[in-house]
Amino acid sequence: MSTSFQLPRRSFLAATALGAAAAQLAALTPAFAQAATGASSRRLEPLKSIDAGTLSIGYYEAGPADGAPVILLHGWPYDIHMFVDVAPALAAAGFRVIVPYLRGYGTTRFLSVDTPRNGQQSVVAVDIIALMDALKIPVATVAGCDWGARTACIMAALWPERVKALVSVSGYLIGSQEAGKVPLPPQAELQWWYQYYFATERGRAGYEKNRHDFAKLIWQTASPRWNFDAATFDRSAVALDNPDHVAITVHNYRWRLGLVEGEAKYQALENRLAKAPVIGVPTITLEGDANGAPHPEPSAYAKKFSGRYEHRLVSGGIGHNLPQEAPEAFTKAVIDAARG
Repeated sequence: MSTSFQLPRRSFLAATALGAAAAQLAALTPAFAQAATGASSRRLEPLKSIDAGTLSIGYYEAGPADGAPVILLHGWPYDIHMFVDVAPALAAAGFRVIVPYLRGYGTTRFLSVDTPRNGQQSVVAVDIIALMDALKIPVATVAGCDWGARTACIMAALWPERVKALVSVSGYLIGSQEAGKVPLPPQAELQWWYQYYFATERGRAGYEKNRHDFAKLIWQTASPRWNFDAATFDRSAVALDNPDHVAITVHNYRWRLGLVEGEAKYQALENRLAKAPVIGVPTITLEGDANGAPHPEPSAYAKKFSGRYEHRLVSGGIGHNLPQEAPEAFTKAVIDAARG
């Protein structure tokens, strides 16, 4: 897979650090080569679980227990196998790697039947902070894509003391219900068709009935040049069979449009996020050159990062699921951010 980076003038990596990172990534080539063989049958196993906040969180862990922690956060409608090549490569580089299933995915479960199946943006970040507390991780490099990138950005904005560095695909993704009320140009609205579909009872029922076919369509449109096979998709699609998945997904998109309320106990966090806070932790943002999903232009969010910052464009027909389509580029970004 061919990748190239377009670096901004304000690169925070010195030439010596770049050289070291390049050598580090070169040392990981066998890990990527191994991953390419039978990649669609490989799984992130064995899984662990731990009670954290309102959830029993299922997660994969790799690497030395005393390594610098890295938390990798997947998006919708994907799962932890978004990082099937990234996680072992980072572990081989000496990091302690944690890859959790978000609420509503895989083996993650609510501890109580009475807990609202809430998908508002802040609560997912609260989940991951609770996971860090349960695992006794005071600070970690946090990296993600899609919902995972939004969650990582929220963590960096609200709890910067817990985030050593940030890697975010498609940049600054923090939103608000007020922002969600602003009409977009017709072409942009078209890209969000599923959000409006989920706003209806027909959409909820349709997703419940056809969640695998729905997810496959999103994979295809979001990554139009990614030729994933059936085994690769099926490996991740099983995570969508979580009993709370549809409720969490539908609530998330309805909440964005202001059609449903979140939980009152998280409103103070949402009020802070509605101000679009600047993120001060060291950050690398990434974008694929063939991303078919809705995403902002890098120039629109560059000033939202006040610390050491770099944006990288990953070329070669890379779509929305950048960590899985271009694992070398994503792994290098995490290493550079964590050791920058």
